[in-house]
Amino acid sequence: MKIAVSAESTIDLPQDLLKKYDIHVIPYRIILGGEEYTDGVDVNPQKIFEFVEKTKVLPKTSAINEEDYKEYFGELLKNYDAVVHFCLSSKISSACGNAVRAAEQMKNVYAVDTQSLSTGIALLAIYARKLAQDGAKPEEIVRRCQERVPHVQASFVIKKLDYLYKGGRCSALAMFGANLMQIRPQILLKNGAMGVHKKYIGNMERVIAKYCKDTLDEFNTPDLSVGFVTYTTATPEMVATAKKVLEEKGFKEIYETTAGGTITSHCGENTLGILYINDGNRE
Repeated sequence: MKIAVSAESTIDLPQDLLKKYDIHVIPYRIILGGEEYTDGVDVNPQKIFEFVEKTKVLPKTSAINEEDYKEYFGELLKNYDAVVHFCLSSKISSACGNAVRAAEQMKNVYAVDTQSLSTGIALLAIYARKLAQDGAKPEEIVRRCQERVPHVQASFVIKKLDYLYKGGRCSALAMFGANLMQIRPQILLKNGAMGVHKKYIGNMERVIAKYCKDTLDEFNTPDLSVGFVTYTTATPEMVATAKKVLEEKGFKEIYETTAGGTITSHCGENTLGILYINDGNRE
């Protein structure tokens, strides 16, 4: 059975990894002012940063509607026997509900609420592809991926709170105090929603080292097959620090990726996270 694995552009994978794991993507639309752009095609983090710097306004995303999903799934079914689609968390975007409703109206199409974002979605999509390659039927793929959804560890450390303030997620006083004191919050996806988990202080390179260690200590049963270092922008030292921690932990595949419009719009520059599925064998 030929199964299409699919996601929205919020999966934040570069073309080489999409090709490697045969993952199809339907893009979000990013609105900058009055202009619409295709996420991952004609808009990137730098373009968003320039727009926000100039206008002091955050970009908006246009949720993919039900009809767009039906058309997209229909095109995939011309070449595949079934489609398993992984959605951005339903608590972040209404698009997930649209995908689920579209899938319910079609034969052999399944939509999974990942309760995650960015390469947290990618971890599930990669797992689905491996299951498909092993001969699993779509219903089994969906069931086994849904079992892993609660175990996806997706978190990021943010250098400044400016974008959270612009998005209404913190007060001007909190932003000013945090930036003045060099407080670097860790944003964690929990039950599908973004929230502050821990707070760090100081130089970002040192903060990243502490954040990675703390994360692996807290979420301490990782599946070591795949881990991601994903960022909007980052210094080479920040990236090297995160990759080194994952290497020392024993991750077999470590992918470095750039975040797309969703993470960028929420968190701004110098945001970096490590992501993995935390359901490995307990020691």
